[in-house]
Amino acid sequence: MYLKKISLFNYKNFSEASFDFDSRINCFVGRNGIGKTNVLDAIYHLSYGKSYFNPLAVQNIRHGEEFFVIDAEFEKNERTEQIVCSLKKGQKKILKRNGKAYDKFSDHIGFIPLVIISPADRDLIVEGSETRRKFIDSVISQLDNTYLLHLIQYQKILSQRNALLKYFALNHVFENDTLSIYDEQLDGLGQSIFEKRKEFLKNFIPIFNKHHQAITDGAETVQIVYDSQLHDKELLALFKETLPKDRALQYTSAGIHKDDLSFEIDAYPIKKFGSQGQQKSFLIALKLAQFEFVKKQSGVKPILLFDDIFDKLDEIRVAKIVEMVNNDTFGQLFISDTHPERTEAVIQSTHQSYKIFQL
Repeated sequence: MYLKKISLFNYKNFSEASFDFDSRINCFVGRNGIGKTNVLDAIYHLSYGKSYFNPLAVQNIRHGEEFFVIDAEFEKNERTEQIVCSLKKGQKKILKRNGKAYDKFSDHIGFIPLVIISPADRDLIVEGSETRRKFIDSVISQLDNTYLLHLIQYQKILSQRNALLKYFALNHVFENDTLSIYDEQLDGLGQSIFEKRKEFLKNFIPIFNKHHQAITDGAETVQIVYDSQLHDKELLALFKETLPKDRALQYTSAGIHKDDLSFEIDAYPIKKFGSQGQQKSFLIALKLAQFEFVKKQSGVKPILLFDDIFDKLDEIRVAKIVEMVNNDTFGQLFISDTHPERTEAVIQSTHQSYKIFQL
């Protein structure tokens, strides 16, 4: 599977631009702020139906314009697939495959497996638990549509339960029977999500450890620990236990929406005790493990986006990644960099076909 060509209209800083891609390696080079990352984000948009960098969809429309369109052709299973994502101000975003609009974006997730490695990944370490939950959920959802549907249902019912708690507080009433209906629904969905997250991490962590050992030559000991309240108690028991707190706070304080991943180095939080280099190695190993996991489970090599990666890695780490390209580990690769000569020298060493786009 690979991306053949893409056209951008009013997307971020692009008024209109089109690119025809090589099936192996494609590089966007130019100074900072020219739009290299924006092209990668447009490709990401076609896989996930949203931007990797900007959660507010309307902010991806070029300043002064009313809409954006991303139009692309992929080659998958010897068939050409046209994917179009568009948004007009004041309207819902539209995602189409071969001219037919999806009723639900969730039906598209997983059709174009894709992994991005970006400096923005540092949020996985420095930001709150929601960022790390989204990472787990995005990997599992690309491979398991039922999981994604359960996740969407859970969030919907959780919002309803929270609204009910606010209603109770505002009107000085309480109806346990009504609340218990939501509790039972959340219990079934939450247990299913918890079990799938647990199973995913059981398979994922050894792959992560292998990549981290390769990147660092085994110089560091790191861990990923799954923190969840459901390890110790079932969800219904948690809801009963936290009910006084929930009524006071007017939201649900227990459940799988509180799950987190603890990233550790030598049993200490890498956020506090890891150097910048150690944090980068951790994140790259995490994303390479995501790539391998999706490839193994789907049987398809995901498209891999390297955003500004050569500027963030030393020569030894770059060499290890180039070695993976030579070993045919990756399928189609997209790279952004500020130094054309450096990029071309590295890419030529892979002896693979490539294109360089000067922006």
